[in-house]
Amino acid sequence: MKLYYSATSPYVRKVVASAMAVGLEGRITRIETNPHTSPPGLLADNPLSKVPCLVTDDGLALFGSPVICEYLDAIGEGALFPAPGPLRWRALKLQAIGDGMMDAAVMRRMEQGRPAEDARTANMDRQAAAVARSLDVLEAAVPAGHLDIGTITVACALGYLDFRFEQIDWR
Repeated sequence: MKLYYSATSPYVRKVVASAMAVGLEGRITRIETNPHTSPPGLLADNPLSKVPCLVTDDGLALFGSPVICEYLDAIGEGALFPAPGPLRWRALKLQAIGDGMMDAAVMRRMEQGRPAEDARTANMDRQAAAVARSLDVLEAAVPAGHLDIGTITVACALGYLDFRFEQIDWR
């Protein structure tokens, strides 16, 4: 399998952590990619020009970390996605919170480099508020005791916040 990746992407980190958790990391060849330049190789496999993008051994291109992680879980030696029931819904809820935090933080990061405008500032404030509310939810019920897609996603989101926004108080 091959994985188009960017070293700073929290979504790629989620995929790599999931691959490690299910014992597949050694089967994946990483292809460093800058998706912002829409390189031809990535575009051939992912018309959205986004990372992560995993190309399976049989040539199927999968993109979007939720899809890739579910695929890796299905072929690997783990149970990142619990069977239907309370543990599954908990894991999927945490995945949604973690993905939402990453979406908000990545959007905020992209906006930081642009000239200040009222609309841009309002959007950045909205993204920061979404992250702050999510952190409050996580603090009220700290995810612990299970290694699953939810805890991996939350850990990757928190790592990205620390990496990109070390100096920001989200509250």
